[in-house]
Amino acid sequence: MKRQEVTVVGETRNIHGEGPIWSEQLQKLFWTDIESRLLWEYEPLGSRFRSWPMPAKVCSLAFREKGGLLIAFDRGLSFYDLESGVEQRIVDVEPGFPTTRLNDGRCDRQGRFIVGGFDSSEKGLSSAYRLDVDVSLHRLFGGLSSANSTCFSHDGATMYYADSPQAAIWAFDYDTANGTPHGRRVFGTFTGQPGLPDGSVIDADGLLWNAQWNGSRVVRYRPDGSVDRVIETPCSCPTSLAFGGRDLDVLYITTSRLILSPDQLKAQPSAGALLEVRPGVKGVAETRFKG
Repeated sequence: MKRQEVTVVGETRNIHGEGPIWSEQLQKLFWTDIESRLLWEYEPLGSRFRSWPMPAKVCSLAFREKGGLLIAFDRGLSFYDLESGVEQRIVDVEPGFPTTRLNDGRCDRQGRFIVGGFDSSEKGLSSAYRLDVDVSLHRLFGGLSSANSTCFSHDGATMYYADSPQAAIWAFDYDTANGTPHGRRVFGTFTGQPGLPDGSVIDADGLLWNAQWNGSRVVRYRPDGSVDRVIETPCSCPTSLAFGGRDLDVLYITTSRLILSPDQLKAQPSAGALLEVRPGVKGVAETRFKG
């Protein structure tokens, strides 16, 4: 297979770029620099970048059917209007756990928001949650230190998930009627692979793409969990992925320089940049939050 070229879209120098999501309506990519408390926007037409300072760390986000954003801030979930800066708090999450914050999140195919946490103590004190369209919050399961890889099969009946330190991507049977995952099993193991699982996305063929944190690559997995394709990245810490562009044929890759030493940063000038590759497959549109 012909080697696919990963290019730098913009030298955004994110400390910890994460959570990219494409707006088909606006034809723009949004993502967050968690550590800098910035929300970024990229408009390919004209190659325009814009960023907004935020009131707290933005860990993941979704678009709302009613307009505006649903944002997982570090300590809770809010509706947010970018232009006015008005935040409507929905619920605080894990207020009794000072070492945890929210992390990776994505809407299921029915328009509910699934979000999990990050525990800086690495004791697995955080959990995964579901925000229903009536904005009630429900705990799904616990034992998480770094929730990642949240995505869903086309029919919504399989949920993919990872707790990064456990070095595996899981698959759950997902009850689309009530939003409950069960029957957890290992989908893809990282034994013998570099890095750890970070953000994932499903393509139009139903295959899963994963950004391998500290592994310098993006990997496409077949439905049986075997590796279909590897795309090397020019920096060691790709974080997450989103298909975008008018035809959803561009794979955008956010990156981090959070854990890199000065020598590593010198050797990896693209660390913290927004990257893109045209992998020859298309993505699917993101589901909007229906609440």
